[in-house]
Amino acid sequence: MNTRLNVLFALFSSFALAQSKDGYWDNVRTTNETITLSAGKKKMIKTADFPLGTTEVVYRISILDDNQKISSSLVSVLKAIPDPTGISQGSAGAVFLASTISGDDKCKYAVFSNEKDALEYEKSTVLKNACVVQNEPINKEAKLLSEKSKCLNGNQNLWFVFESDNWIMKQKIVFEVVPWVDYKFKNGWTNAAKKELLLEIENNEFFKSIKQKDKLLGYFIETFTSKYNFNNYREIIPAEKAKVFSDVMDESLKKSGLMNGYLDGIRAEAKRFLSAKEYEKGMSLIENDIIQKGRATDLDYGLQGDFYLMTKQYIKAEVAIKKAISMNATNIEHQLRLAHVYLFSNRISDAKDIHKKYRSNNVSSSKSWTQATKEDFENFKKNGLPTADFKKILRILE
Repeated sequence: MNTRLNVLFALFSSFALAQSKDGYWDNVRTTNETITLSAGKKKMIKTADFPLGTTEVVYRISILDDNQKISSSLVSVLKAIPDPTGISQGSAGAVFLASTISGDDKCKYAVFSNEKDALEYEKSTVLKNACVVQNEPINKEAKLLSEKSKCLNGNQNLWFVFESDNWIMKQKIVFEVVPWVDYKFKNGWTNAAKKELLLEIENNEFFKSIKQKDKLLGYFIETFTSKYNFNNYREIIPAEKAKVFSDVMDESLKKSGLMNGYLDGIRAEAKRFLSAKEYEKGMSLIENDIIQKGRATDLDYGLQGDFYLMTKQYIKAEVAIKKAISMNATNIEHQLRLAHVYLFSNRISDAKDIHKKYRSNNVSSSKSWTQATKEDFENFKKNGLPTADFKKILRILE
């Protein structure tokens, strides 16, 4: 007995003056329950809510005889240990944590990360999804659960189910749980919490279209966790979450320098919809993901004009194409689009004027104005646009 007391005293003396800059044992949100358990029965206990930033918890179980009392609380013991590594480094820490007294009675227990499985085990013999199982009866126990364990996976609580090993007499169990709060994760963004966020983002349709995903993820996590703590994140309703994710993704795209690549991807997808005659999908993509978010260049208004042309919305097409021209007058593809609008809206003279002005030019380094016009006319013909006036334009170009 004296030897044990000397060990405890030495440990206490060595740790008492130590202070940690990494975190602290939260002595407010602890669990301290005394359970009276009938012979052969089970009982479930839910821990107090863990504070944001909990990366480890220590629990202690002491089975006592009727007149015994715990000499010192788990909180007071842990205050002498500067951080969780002092507990996990061998048997001395475990001796220090263990109750100095215990009775002859014993119990079994299991730990769960959700209430449903704990309740099922309490009411039956079905044991599943437990993160800790102690099938060998014990009369005292002290353990640390780290963030790497299956138990602490961003959970705010744990559920313990105790089973008496007595056949006849009831027993008394003192159950204590103390969380360790890491200063770095006090906003709740532990590694487990970040993994939960990452999983949701990776399954988001918006993110699936992004190239250089790893680079963008880093910026997204940094931006999101600086704006919201983990509890805020979990409280965001689905309707709000879509907008929140979109806003943070926009900011992350800008910070990462990936915005241009992302927009080019949207444009390429919209052009595929145009070729496949899925006009509504393509128009929605350009409208919602580029124009309405203030990201549009002349290319986007030009592409919007193409969709309006193919769906015979000539007034809207003219507005979009003239917007593109106002943003970039040197891109004469927009002038060709405008000539088409005039042609289809019975302003043949205006269409001819544009063709006469630009017919000697190339619309790109490898394509002449005449070639581009003929290709467009073929496409219009295939898609059912009126072709009666095409010859009037082609005469000017020949």
